Amino acid sequence: MSRLFKISLAALTFSIASLGWAQGKIAVVDVQGAILQTDFAQQRVDEVRSGEEFKKNKAEYEKLQAEGEALLKKFQKDAAVMSQDQKVAAQKQLSSMQDDLEHVTGKLQQAEQSAGQALLEQMAPKVQEVLREIIEKDGIGLLLQRNAVIHAEPSYSITAQLTDKLNQLSLK
Repeated sequence: MSRLFKISLAALTFSIASLGWAQGKIAVVDVQGAILQTDFAQQRVDEVRSGEEFKKNKAEYEKLQAEGEALLKKFQKDAAVMSQDQKVAAQKQLSSMQDDLEHVTGKLQQAEQSAGQALLEQMAPKVQEVLREIIEKDGIGLLLQRNAVIHAEPSYSITAQLTDKLNQLSLK
């Protein structure tokens, strides 16, 4: 997640928390988690994962993973009878496959992160609106971002409530 978005998310959380400062209830929220658990977000993730490029990269990942596992098993089985040159060549091949696997993994993660980032930015105004409603309705005097809290009992969390209210909105 971009640093600017994290800062704006923190500012949003703290500015919303200050609205009801005189009231006494304390709550925590995982805004990103709430957004990503919405039906709309799940639909977007499914769209990304069903995209042609993502499917191609996923197939390449699975192929490389299977080839790497097979090569590793062969290397472990034959290591005792391999010459030093053969061992070095096998290790280089394993290392190269690992590099390829990490590259493809990065592409898959980047696709999901880009979609997630766009989703978070798109939904930020609705989240702010819904959080204001929850703060007013529940009389919350202090609202903290979940990742800024060391410990909070589950009863303090309004994350599920935020997700439910976002699901009730027509998000498109």
